[in-house]
Amino acid sequence: MLIVFIVLAITIAVSLVSTSFVMEAENHARYLGIRNVHAERIAKTVQGMEMNAMNVFDEVQKNLSSPNAVVDALMSKTRLAPDVRGYFAAFEPEFFPEKGRWFEPYVHHTDTTDFVMSQVGSARHDYTKSEWYKRAKNFGKSFWSDPYYYYDGTDISGHYTTFVEPIYDASGKLACVCGADMTFEWLSKALQKIDDATKADSLLNAYHNHSELDFFSVIIAEDGSCIVHPVDKIVAIDDHKVLQDFVDNKCGTIDMNVDGVPSTVFYGPIEHINWHLCVVAPRQNVRQPLFLYGATLGVVALVGLLLVWLVIRRKR
Repeated sequence: MLIVFIVLAITIAVSLVSTSFVMEAENHARYLGIRNVHAERIAKTVQGMEMNAMNVFDEVQKNLSSPNAVVDALMSKTRLAPDVRGYFAAFEPEFFPEKGRWFEPYVHHTDTTDFVMSQVGSARHDYTKSEWYKRAKNFGKSFWSDPYYYYDGTDISGHYTTFVEPIYDASGKLACVCGADMTFEWLSKALQKIDDATKADSLLNAYHNHSELDFFSVIIAEDGSCIVHPVDKIVAIDDHKVLQDFVDNKCGTIDMNVDGVPSTVFYGPIEHINWHLCVVAPRQNVRQPLFLYGATLGVVALVGLLLVWLVIRRKR
């Protein structure tokens, strides 16, 4: 009995150690695969908004003859991207002398689905001092702005990121800086839909090893701040190695407590934009298949020992 017990114990220990590496690798590959798919879907969403914005900006460039022509150009393509909160054209001071120093028509959603036009440029909102305006003017190419909060007491207020592009007139002189606003509230809902679709996927759940898909996704800026997340689930990262991976656009994992729950964060870049998509899975969920496998081996070992004991007792 002692020899049988020792042999079974060694067999179980070796099986658990070897299987733990296999299951850990399988779960990491599984969640990293989910992260990669989600990052690709978000990238396609962002690229689609970029393409629609470029159509609007092209219309503005073709219609620099008058302020009314610019507004009509901004309004002409809005139906192509109903998820964009608004389009604007922030003109160089005195570009249209009749409009004065600040002329920034903003075509945007109201509480309804309609687009309306507001003139938001003013001494109070001197867009020429904004970082996105100065960056577009200095670098001369399109980009996504850093996340920011805009407040003016109206329904335009909110958390935004903006796709920005400088527009030049026929002589090559900067005419204006155009932008398309996307709210993080909308992007959070889009990311939640992607999460829900993945959790409901029959193929992903066909071989879950008795471990249901339990995770949520967030988008984190390069400085580690969480900019897109489910309600009441914010993940802030301050680990220096991970932040360096963000700078280097590398994928990886980190174990950390998220709202008091030991979790594994699977992170990596989003193509074409300086953000990083992270999939957060509780450690209990990631390791659960190993625990179940170990319990099964333990039960089998006990049954085996009982059978050996019964055989030995009968032979006596």
